[in-house]
Amino acid sequence: MTSSAPGAATTVEIDTQPECWTRGQKLGNSEPAGLPLPGERVLVLGCGTSYYIAQAYAALREQSGAGETDALVASELPDVRRHYDRVVALSRSGTSAEVVEAMRRLEGEVPLTAVVGVTATPVAELADHVVDLGFADEQSVVQTRFATTTLAMLRAALGEDLGAVISDAERAIDSPLPQTPGRQLVILGTGWAASLAQEGALKCRESAAAWVEAYPVGEYRHGPIAVADPDTLVWALSPLTDKQRTAVLDSGASLEQGELDPMAELIRIQRLAVRWAAERGRDADNPTNLTRSVTDV
Repeated sequence: MTSSAPGAATTVEIDTQPECWTRGQKLGNSEPAGLPLPGERVLVLGCGTSYYIAQAYAALREQSGAGETDALVASELPDVRRHYDRVVALSRSGTSAEVVEAMRRLEGEVPLTAVVGVTATPVAELADHVVDLGFADEQSVVQTRFATTTLAMLRAALGEDLGAVISDAERAIDSPLPQTPGRQLVILGTGWAASLAQEGALKCRESAAAWVEAYPVGEYRHGPIAVADPDTLVWALSPLTDKQRTAVLDSGASLEQGELDPMAELIRIQRLAVRWAAERGRDADNPTNLTRSVTDV
């Protein structure tokens, strides 16, 4: 992929997220066929970014009272598994080999729904229902807007009003970013935001090949904080208690306390990833060792 500056194409896609979320909310409110119904026991599958979005949705769906929801890495579909009323597969490209293989194993056993960015693909062809998010598809290898738009659509389908979330996204596009960490970034979150912390860490690893970790907020002091120092930045997607905040600062690390919805805060991390990549002489549009989709196993 060629662009006028390192990370330019990815930046354009990052900046379109408020618009994409608005369209995603409208789609979710329309109750597209194939999305889980209240009370259904659901399994959500994905790889990489899509797995972390699956985890976040599973947590949100259970907490909303809509029904039991599991999330699995597609490659880890067990031979012995629970009964599910529906399986939802998330795949931007629609070609991820592990998702295709998992759906083939599940075909005829349970209704399959695919949420994809490209419909003329194996994942879509294996599904009983397809939710088309082609408007949020990307040129970039590194996922940004497709993943967050998927979650926006799913949150809307759960009955959530995303007006304030989209306003936060608009703020996140232009808000100041913290200084790039000298050595290590740690991203923390609670509940469904813990999965978005993992996704934010993945974005920085993919784009900048940097040392980034993610943990549930409460876990950070159970070992990982041992390596924190003045070259560490801790970015919290969820509020910290006074004791947690003090522990971070006493380690010498800098602290960025997110004030936006965690999904909007993720936009700021995506922007940091692009900037960090450029500072390290890398191009977020052309990440090392990665392709848009893993199509063989």
